[in-house]
Amino acid sequence: MLTGIEEVDWASLGHAYGPADDVPELLRGLASADLAERETALDGMYGAVHHQGDVYDSTLACIPFLLELVADPAVQDRGSIVELLTSIGGIELDDDEELLDALDPDDEEFIPAANYAMAAAAIAAGADVFLGLVSDADPEVRLAAPCALASLHPEPATVLTLLRERLTVERDTEVRLALVAAVGRIALRHAALRTETVEWLGWLARAAQDPGLRLAALAQQARCAPAEIPDDIVPWVTGLLEEIRTSAHRPVSPGTERAATPTLIGQVRELLEEHAAGRPAPWTEELLRTLHAALDDRVDDRIALILAQLRSPDWGQRSDAIWLCGGLIRIWRGRYEEVVRLVGAQLHDPEPRLREAAASLLERLFELGAPAADALVDRLATGAGGPGGGGTAPRRGQGGGQGGFVGRSGRDAALLALARAGDTRAVPLLARALEEPKVRRELLYAMDGLGPSAAMLAPLLRRRLAEVELDERLYDRAAPLLYALAAVRGNQAVPEVLRVLRGAPPNRRDWVREAALRTLAAFGPAASDALPDIRRLLAAESATVSTTAARALWAAEGDLGEVLPALERWLRPGAPGADLCAAAQALGEIGPAAAALAPALRPGLASRDLWVRVRSAAALWRVSGDTAATLPVLLAAWEENRHARVDVAECLAEMGPAASEAQLVILTELTRRRRHNAREGASGSHDIHLDEKLLTVCRAALARMERGGF
Repeated sequence: MLTGIEEVDWASLGHAYGPADDVPELLRGLASADLAERETALDGMYGAVHHQGDVYDSTLACIPFLLELVADPAVQDRGSIVELLTSIGGIELDDDEELLDALDPDDEEFIPAANYAMAAAAIAAGADVFLGLVSDADPEVRLAAPCALASLHPEPATVLTLLRERLTVERDTEVRLALVAAVGRIALRHAALRTETVEWLGWLARAAQDPGLRLAALAQQARCAPAEIPDDIVPWVTGLLEEIRTSAHRPVSPGTERAATPTLIGQVRELLEEHAAGRPAPWTEELLRTLHAALDDRVDDRIALILAQLRSPDWGQRSDAIWLCGGLIRIWRGRYEEVVRLVGAQLHDPEPRLREAAASLLERLFELGAPAADALVDRLATGAGGPGGGGTAPRRGQGGGQGGFVGRSGRDAALLALARAGDTRAVPLLARALEEPKVRRELLYAMDGLGPSAAMLAPLLRRRLAEVELDERLYDRAAPLLYALAAVRGNQAVPEVLRVLRGAPPNRRDWVREAALRTLAAFGPAASDALPDIRRLLAAESATVSTTAARALWAAEGDLGEVLPALERWLRPGAPGADLCAAAQALGEIGPAAAALAPALRPGLASRDLWVRVRSAAALWRVSGDTAATLPVLLAAWEENRHARVDVAECLAEMGPAASEAQLVILTELTRRRRHNAREGASGSHDIHLDEKLLTVCRAALARMERGGF
């Protein structure tokens, strides 16, 4: 086994962490009889030799040995090696081949692209080894083989025939699903085979006796031919799910569980096993994910499918619905009231994984979470931790660090969701949370949407701020409290805010000062005791500190004598974009009283920096009312960068009838189904909230334009 491995000069090759002289040990580890050694070796292969999907010269050198291991039935866990080879050679190379043709061999991008191409070619040359694996005695090998064949074998027609034939004799449910998924993959990758494959998938979706197999075929058919998805897809899929629920069973044979290993691979396996535990058909989640991806912008159909799942007696189907719902709401606008209400109902389910999934989704919905508010309140009243879920956190004095912030818990997630939804019933619950030793920092940032009722939290916030130590971690501990005090207008906390402002340590000093000054600015005239400190910081070397001090001074005193000169110095030609933006935002908050500095803002309209243009245009409008110069800049920024749209829309709403030429832009945005900030494969905690804010501001802008003002 591994013949010739010593003949390779591994030390001259490299991987993610330097010379590859450790690779022979990894390859031998893959063939070890010991589970921990095998998984440690696999960790090393993914962590160094195939780090984050990269292909190095050492990766190429490994390919013959990996193919040899796969071909040897005495090697255990060959399925994981097949998956590794599929990952190494299965990168779609169309773009890379074009790049390779265009690049000079001396270009630094040439080598990675060439390595991908060589890896694909090397594995394709030995891909016949995968043909025999579809009937291997090891079900894990049979599970991995179809995708490898569909991705790597150079004769797709041969593979297609083999996969379809194998389906007639395979009895393992998950392997059968893998066979169907591989057939769909071939259809997507090879246009010449697509028509016949889609027809075969359509036949299988109707002819197969196993409802899981019919659902898999339907999902792949939809994936390969989304334009041909039938109108009755919702009742069809709902019926299949009900058949699966009433017929599926997933017995676990004694002794089949693996022992835990201290590896990343082992940890991932344990998480997957935990996720599937107690569920007779955990594979439906992936099938439905495929189907939802194919349905894409058919939002109403997707909502209907999710609603049907959320009403299922099977908690696993309801859990799948919640995770699918998260992706749907994050990307697409729609009517989600009933979906959110049913998600809220899961907070009372005895299954802790379902409760956790529901709370996790609801905390990201902000105002869209309002239909679940009653369920959140009920859950909080009965202990959001649930059976074995943590219950109530210790009270103040019963442990925990001073002024710290704790991670997620069932209670915290439910309370955060309620507060972000703007429900004032969160206020007394937040008061109780503030009495505890540790508070989740997101709860403090959620207080700005609770209105006047949140004023009762000010004394508690003030007390916590007074307890924060003035050490190197001051910013992390104080910033959320300062934000919350500003949100609830806790004016009585001026002495505590000044203590933080004056005691800021060298570490992140400017950040601490800016946060404290923002809070003082929110206090307005009530911050008069802080005027000497605010004036002193007008001369700060940091633009953010200086401009925030100017805003605080204006809010407290209303005298522009010192404020305008302090802001003007940051508008000098050639100033960094961040400095220009900070000064422009401050002037915009002051408004018409700062009209004297309008000329200093005009150069920013022509900046190469989009955000300088946006901030300068918004500020110029707010201080001068000049629509002719600012509206074209704002509309250009709208088209150039979607992330600027909330800021632009806010300014358009203020302009009202003066921005009437922007009506079409606003109407177009309001009719879009896709969220303006939606990103495939990535998301932020506030994405949904920011898009809903954009829609709200756009409606307000349109109303003002149509009515000619308020």
